[in-house]
Amino acid sequence: MNYCGSVFAYQKRRTREVRVGGIGLGCDNPVRIQSMITCDTMDTAACIAQTEALAAVGCEIVRITAPTVKDAANLQHIVAGLRARGCMVPIVADIHFKPEAAMEAARWVEKVRINPGNYADSKKFKVIEYTDAQYAAELDRIRERFAPLVLLCRERGVAMRIGTNHGSLSDRIMNRYGDTPLGMVESALEFAQIARDLDFHQFVFSMKSSNPKVMIAAYRLLVARLDEKGPDWNYPIHLGVTEAGDGEDARIKSAIGIGSLLADGVGETIRVSLTEDSVHEIPVARALGALRWDTGVSVPESALKWDPFVYRRRSSECVDAAGTRIGGGELVRVGVSRSSYEKLAHKLSQMGDYQPEFVVEDSGVLEVDPRDAAAVEAVNAMAGPRLVTVPNGLDLPVIPAFRLLASRVAERHPILLKDVLHPAGAITQASFLETLLVASANIGSLLCDGIGDAVWIRGEEAPGQALRLSYNILQAAGTRVFKTDYVACPSCGRTLFDLQSTTARIKAATGHLKGVKIAIMGCIVNGPGEMADADFGYVGGAPGKVNLYVGKTPVKFNIPEAEAVGRLQDLIREHGRWVDPPVNAGMEVQSA
Repeated sequence: MNYCGSVFAYQKRRTREVRVGGIGLGCDNPVRIQSMITCDTMDTAACIAQTEALAAVGCEIVRITAPTVKDAANLQHIVAGLRARGCMVPIVADIHFKPEAAMEAARWVEKVRINPGNYADSKKFKVIEYTDAQYAAELDRIRERFAPLVLLCRERGVAMRIGTNHGSLSDRIMNRYGDTPLGMVESALEFAQIARDLDFHQFVFSMKSSNPKVMIAAYRLLVARLDEKGPDWNYPIHLGVTEAGDGEDARIKSAIGIGSLLADGVGETIRVSLTEDSVHEIPVARALGALRWDTGVSVPESALKWDPFVYRRRSSECVDAAGTRIGGGELVRVGVSRSSYEKLAHKLSQMGDYQPEFVVEDSGVLEVDPRDAAAVEAVNAMAGPRLVTVPNGLDLPVIPAFRLLASRVAERHPILLKDVLHPAGAITQASFLETLLVASANIGSLLCDGIGDAVWIRGEEAPGQALRLSYNILQAAGTRVFKTDYVACPSCGRTLFDLQSTTARIKAATGHLKGVKIAIMGCIVNGPGEMADADFGYVGGAPGKVNLYVGKTPVKFNIPEAEAVGRLQDLIREHGRWVDPPVNAGMEVQSA
């Protein structure tokens, strides 16, 4: 199976066009930018104001939650108010659980988003062995519930997103495919087949996860399956890393997942999900969408030595780089230049976990042009492993250059990844956001391919900032966990508490717990299923009340919000994951 024309050369995937109001997705259209408002859908004035604010900063499509029929009916007044004020941005209704709400919403909006995991299907975490006949009967029941929405959308010219989320797969899918990228894909394809049987084609797909590795694998598998089904399955793709959180970590995680796929020519519209005011999502999404992957440079093809659909870290042997062990199953290491190390040396004791682990010039690294057959042959002829990298100034895009290196040098040689291949001393005028996005997309994509035993950020001149970025990319890619990991959904009209302030309080209380993953979810929709592989969950259960989870299992119910953070700490203690913060942890957690 192939998910793109070539992993060594950029080629934009060709799709049909899907119209969302006046906006075209796919075909020859640019990558479109989306977001979601956060207020109560019944507050018409607030919904109009937030939508206008998003449109003013460049958002091209706006999503509004419609959890009930009453909320869906109020979309009529929101859309009418926007149009009366001259705001023509298309509106998407976000539907979970209730087909009746979807039918009402489709009367007023330009697009409806449904999640196959909880639309006309059950999610009760039941283990059931379905016979083929029982499975077919369940599909017939879903068809009966889903067909009226498809027919209404076809009649009114309303588009649809069939959006699967990791962790919110139905019991039926879970029991047949497990909680896997394949399950995500097959769940969406079942709904797509129903739409196609009814001659409805104005839909797009999404495969979201808070884990970039899972998200990338699911989208790759989806595109490969669409290609297998035939050229008329060329539907546009909506990209996003769900529940990315806030701050620098969320931007890095989003850039890894979205940037990796854009670099391979996959994706027609994107949404960056931040636990921040929605307007802050748009500059990140626009910057990601503006990154150029087609450099016009020819890259030779090579035989792949890894499976692009299943993560496996590339096997290498260990080398000693001036006292630091690299490769051979060791942690992926962080390197710096000698000049950067000299600038940092006097304050290393103040930098907490953000420590340089080796100086690149002292590591014995070999620079190898992967197109140079003689150079590759010379390295492969060496008796022992050597740390290798791509030369600075090489006229190749970063991702294809390192993929080519990994496919041509013997696996025993560990690889040092770089974010940019500028010649030494080249001055860049990029903002820190652009530097962060480029580094995250390039290095993060390769790490999710299983390539890389050490990283070196060259595009950021400030040495402390470059070090922090290196470690945070490793954390976001799931390659090296060195601090608490947070999964926090973006706010919306379903949210039962203030996500931004709550997330800040939870981080302040738990930010020293290395290796613990905590999910912060505003409501049950983004609750047990969407938390995926989190260790502990903090979920809105009712206004002013919080439920606490261990994994996907609720264990504490209806806790007053004022007590909930403390009770979360107690729960972590009960399960032996709590450690007291070090005396000087305040500064380190804040900097993290």
